[in-house]
Amino acid sequence: MTESCKVRGSQQSENVTRILDRLLEGYDNRLRPGFGGTVTTNIIVCSLLPSNVLSESTSYVFFRQTWIDERLRFEGPIEILRLNNLMVNKIWTPDTFFRNGKKSVAHNMTSPNKMFRIMKNGTVLYTMRLTIRAECRMRLMNFPMDGHACPLKFGSYGYSITEVVYTWKKGPLLSVEVPKESSSLLQYDLVGQTVSSETVKINTGEYSVQTVYFMLERKLGYYLIQTYIPLIMIVVLSQVVFWINKESIPARTVAGITTVLTMTTLSISARHSLPKVSYTTAMDWFIAVCFAFVFSALIEFAAVNYFSTLHIHKEMRKAARVARMPGDNRCPRTRRMSSLRSEQFMPVQVPAFFLQGSAIPANAFMGDTSPIDKYARILFPLSFGAFNLIYWVVYLTKDTMEPLR
Repeated sequence: MTESCKVRGSQQSENVTRILDRLLEGYDNRLRPGFGGTVTTNIIVCSLLPSNVLSESTSYVFFRQTWIDERLRFEGPIEILRLNNLMVNKIWTPDTFFRNGKKSVAHNMTSPNKMFRIMKNGTVLYTMRLTIRAECRMRLMNFPMDGHACPLKFGSYGYSITEVVYTWKKGPLLSVEVPKESSSLLQYDLVGQTVSSETVKINTGEYSVQTVYFMLERKLGYYLIQTYIPLIMIVVLSQVVFWINKESIPARTVAGITTVLTMTTLSISARHSLPKVSYTTAMDWFIAVCFAFVFSALIEFAAVNYFSTLHIHKEMRKAARVARMPGDNRCPRTRRMSSLRSEQFMPVQVPAFFLQGSAIPANAFMGDTSPIDKYARILFPLSFGAFNLIYWVVYLTKDTMEPLR
C-alpha cells in the first residue's frame, strides 16, 4: 500500500513538472496576455487603522487578482496547479500600484506571503498579503462627532485602459470582504464600504482605476471621558464661587484663577491628537465657550468687588460729611459717637481690600449678597445648560459623514 502511494506521488510530480516545462516553453513574461485583458480584483481587510494627525489610514489586507492567460492552458489529470511564489517571476503579472498609497509593504516572513494558482483554462489567481498606508484627507470640522470616507485607489501603472481593464469580483457585494473581528476599531466604527470603477485621464493616456471607500464613524466615548466631562465640571466649579461670600476675596480669587488655568491646560491637551488645521472644529467651539464661561465668572467677581468698594467709599464719605456738618444740633454724646463711627471707616486708615478679607470681620457698609451675584447664580447655569442642549442636539443629529471624493 505504501509503495503504491509513493508510485502515484512520483507520477503526479512528474506530470506537474512536464506541464510546467511545457507551459514555460517559449513563454515571454514581458508580453501581456493577448491584445488586452481584464484583471478581476478582490480585497479582504484584516484591520484598518486611521490616523488624525497624519491624515492617513493604514490597512492590512489580502489583495487578490485574477486574470486569464491563454498561454497557460494545459491538459492533464490535474485541475489546478498550486505553485509557490518563485513561479510568479516567470510569468506575466499586472503592474498594479496604489495610487493614493504613501507606503506599501509586502509581508515576507517567514517567506513571501504570496499565493499562486493556475487553472486548466489558463485562469491565474495571485494573492498577496500587504500593509498599505494610504492618504485619507480628513475634514475635521465636526470632530469628534465626525465621519470619514477613507479611499484606497489602485490600478495599472503602465498599461492604459485599452490594454488592461480592472473590474471588481462578482459585483460590489463580494468585492471587499471585512471580517467581523476587523470591523471593530479602537476609535472608529466601520459602518460599511463602497466600491467604484473609474477612468483617469492624464497626459500619457487613460487608465482604469478601482476605488474602495471605507466608511468610518468616530467613537465619542473617549472624548467624553477625557475632555467634555472635565470641561463641564470646571465650568460648574467656576460658578460655585457665586455662592461664596463676596467678602472672601482670597477664596474667590484663587478659585477663579485656578479654573482658568485648568481650562487652558485641558484645551492644549485636547489638541494633541489633531493636526494643526486652520479651521475650527466642534471641540474647539465647545472649549472656547467653556473658557468664556470660566473667564466671565472671574470677571463677574471683579465687578462685584469693584461695585462693593464703590459702595463702601460712598457710605464712608456720607458718614464723614454728617460728622463734619456745621450747626449740628445733636447732643454732644451723639456727635461724639457719629465722629467715632466715621473715623472707624475712614479710607485713609485701612484699605477696603483688607477690610473685606475672609479672616477680617465683615464691614458694616458691605451689606448683603451683591445683586450681581444673585443674577449670576441664575443666568450662568441657565445659559450654560442652553448652550449644551443646542450643541449636542445639533452635532448628534447632524449627518457628519463626509461625501465621497
